[in-house]
Amino acid sequence: MSGFGALRDRLTDAAAAFAGGPGQVADILTGMVDDVDRALRENLEIFPVCHHSPASALAMARRLREKRPKVVYLELCEDLRPLLDELANCRLPVALQAFATDLDGFPAGAGPLSVVAPITESSAEYQAIAYALTEPGVELVLVDRSSDHVFQWMPKDGPGTAGGDGDTGHATADPAGEDAGLHGDAVGVEIGDLRPRFAELEAYLLHHGKVRHWSEWWDQYVEQPLADADYATYRQVMVMIGSLFRRLRPAGADRLDRDEDRERYMWTRMREHLASSGADPADCLYVCGAFHAASRVEEFGLRGSGGFEITPRTATRWSYGLIPSSHSAIEAQFSLAPGSVSIAAATWRKALRRGGVTPYTLDGKKGRKGGAGRAAPEAGVTDRLSGFLARPPEPGGLDEDELRSWCVDIVRLARRHGYLASTADAIAVFETSVLLAGMRGRARPTPYDFQDAAVTCIEKDAVPGKRDVARLCEILLGGDRIGQVGYESLPPLARDVYDRLEPLGLDPGRRTVQRALLNLDAEPHLAPCSKVLWMLRYLLPDGAVRPIMGSKRLGERSIQESWDVALGKYQRELIELGYEGVTVEQVLEQRLRRAAWDPKATAAGALAAVEDSIVFLGGRRFTDELGARAVELLSAERTVDDAPEVLRRMRRLLAYYRASEPALPAWCEAFVTTGYAHYCTLLPSAFTDEDTGVRQVGAMLGFLFGMESLALSLGCDRAQLELAVRQSHPERPAKVALLWAAQSQLGLIGRDDLRRRWDELLVNPLVVPSCPQYIGGFVQALELAPALTSFVVEVISKAFARLPDPVLLPWLPTLITTLREQAGDLVPALVKEAARTYPADLAGLDAWTPPWEAAPGRAPATAAPAASGPVADLLRAHPASCDALAALLGCDPAWPDAPDAPGAPGAAGGGSPGHGEAAALLGRHPAAAEALAGLLAR
Repeated sequence: MSGFGALRDRLTDAAAAFAGGPGQVADILTGMVDDVDRALRENLEIFPVCHHSPASALAMARRLREKRPKVVYLELCEDLRPLLDELANCRLPVALQAFATDLDGFPAGAGPLSVVAPITESSAEYQAIAYALTEPGVELVLVDRSSDHVFQWMPKDGPGTAGGDGDTGHATADPAGEDAGLHGDAVGVEIGDLRPRFAELEAYLLHHGKVRHWSEWWDQYVEQPLADADYATYRQVMVMIGSLFRRLRPAGADRLDRDEDRERYMWTRMREHLASSGADPADCLYVCGAFHAASRVEEFGLRGSGGFEITPRTATRWSYGLIPSSHSAIEAQFSLAPGSVSIAAATWRKALRRGGVTPYTLDGKKGRKGGAGRAAPEAGVTDRLSGFLARPPEPGGLDEDELRSWCVDIVRLARRHGYLASTADAIAVFETSVLLAGMRGRARPTPYDFQDAAVTCIEKDAVPGKRDVARLCEILLGGDRIGQVGYESLPPLARDVYDRLEPLGLDPGRRTVQRALLNLDAEPHLAPCSKVLWMLRYLLPDGAVRPIMGSKRLGERSIQESWDVALGKYQRELIELGYEGVTVEQVLEQRLRRAAWDPKATAAGALAAVEDSIVFLGGRRFTDELGARAVELLSAERTVDDAPEVLRRMRRLLAYYRASEPALPAWCEAFVTTGYAHYCTLLPSAFTDEDTGVRQVGAMLGFLFGMESLALSLGCDRAQLELAVRQSHPERPAKVALLWAAQSQLGLIGRDDLRRRWDELLVNPLVVPSCPQYIGGFVQALELAPALTSFVVEVISKAFARLPDPVLLPWLPTLITTLREQAGDLVPALVKEAARTYPADLAGLDAWTPPWEAAPGRAPATAAPAASGPVADLLRAHPASCDALAALLGCDPAWPDAPDAPGAPGAAGGGSPGHGEAAALLGRHPAAAEALAGLLAR
């Protein structure tokens, strides 16, 4: 007969008395006893645990020294096994991580995928791992589903969604933890998620337990009573709790199916290993969460059915490594109360100080060999639950010394952080802690009682610093310990970064910000360090490396640089870079290539990749490959949304190549010719398309006119541009102004025509409200014709001078908004031109005449004398250049008579009389003509 018969009868009677007869309550209670009986009678010893539980860790350390198993089966993703050997090089807590960016078999856009399994010193799995890795002849086998299966079994809405796995959680921002984001958005895997999955049950337990959150309830009613319990009692209680939560969870959820699939998976793997290795089940230990120890699937046990089929993994390539973790990161990952993991660590250290248990560690210090040899199997299952459930908690005496030290230390810590705390506050915290413990039915104050008392007595009205009293209590009771991955366990990329930055004398293990000073002229050997820092600045998040002085742009070289480096704090991100390549150069090249060949890539993005490859990598092969890709993308684009970015980057690249290389690369020439034809083709539709902005059209024209000379030299036809401008018929005022500027640049209309059209707009009351849009278009025209800057200043000046105040004042906000939205980066050129045009002081303003009012075309015909001399003779002999220049400036190209220059135009009555604008212009500016004469004389 089962050893639990008496307990089953008592629970049946209690259920009948409670519910008035046999029913579901009796089935649940007796079913829990059956689950305990079934788990304990299994030939393969099952060790139920709760994650980050000191009681589980203590029981594990005792049982390992007593049983000394030869095989340890551990509930952990089976593909993480190679990482466990590297734990000896780390400072806990750390997390095992599986990471994948190139997905094959998962929905598009689901990546990157990341799985983390945090390990702390106060956890049973760490004791099992340390035992297996330090004891000779012990085999450690991970039996849980792989990282790939974790995401395969996620809900159908795709990987990365919060899930529903019994042992998984997603990292969330936790304001209480300063390092709560160490795990990023990875899916967390833990052993032993012992938490009610029935919300009403958890609320009931918290209410009647007089606690605020689940971590406090667990510590009060399970952790403390089991800390010193014998092994048989520990096993039975843990399986009973797992069975209770399992039987009270809602039925019919996908989560139930995934839990049971995991249990089938693990038992299938264990039977496969036993069959292949020939190990004796009596020499094995199965470490799993108490929730899974109470499993009722058909595959449970060595005698269970073996019909479960494990699906194959996808073709996704996974990378593995260790990343730093912290107590706050674990709490945020698995929705634990802030400070609960720190309190568990403090409880673990306190239990070790009490003596009686020697833990296993991976720092080379093995525990004592006492108790060697396999423990004899139990003759039968003895009921320990009855005594545990019937026995009231043993009254523990108040440890006044411990509580007093907490109170003194919290006051000292609070004063250090700006609180006005005193000895009276320490006394108040002491008394309040005892009072709260009594009100909550506790024999002695727990750390949670102390924390509540400290918040009540010290935190008055406001928090003077960035940490509140609750956070200070967490620091006092153990602190947010942050792990670190050792150099030997880092991926090759991280080790390479540390080696290359070694000349700077930085400590890569420090989590604080370190300052690095580089004098690249005096210490040229630090140039490689500067290169690595700039690449890390590009690849890592903001804050990992931050330049204080120095820059890295096309054609620039810093003489001195100053950096703030915090690689110790961002070790996780650096490690994840190591999953993508062996060196930072390789990772950078892969990212640039991925960006350029992305299905949504644009020509502007490809040009950005070209620029980054020149700045960070150098070399022509990869840059030319990216440039060819930019040409391909530009020819395939059907919109001009990125035209401003294309123009800006292409101008910069052309200036760089012209200054640094003898000839332009082939891809640059192809980009200019392709862009010239492409934008000419799209120009008429862009002028009329309502979705295409003025800035985009201005950038197109800036590309066409700014690179026209290069495009024509490469074989393009200017007639294509003229035809595109003639076919453009915009309706929006800003685009009309752009078209006028383009026509002026092509010589289709003159400067006087532009002035006349603007003057007509200012006197037309129906058009005046649209004048700001016209001005915005003229400002955008500076992209294609910088020489129009003075004309745009004239346009704006005339508007301010001629419009009456009732029209001008309501018109100003629209003008300012238009200029800010459409031409923010072009306005400085206008301001500079206006400063050059207007008088510098008020005294000169009264006598000042606007240049456009005193234009050469308005001066009298006798304003300038006829020019004479060899320069004038040369210009009269070749008048075409002067005529074109005069027409461009809006002057009448008429020549004065020069009777003393035979054979020249106008000599001996052969010249036509005129105003002499060209002669007057040359008379005012003789240097240009003399330079031209000297050039021709050579």
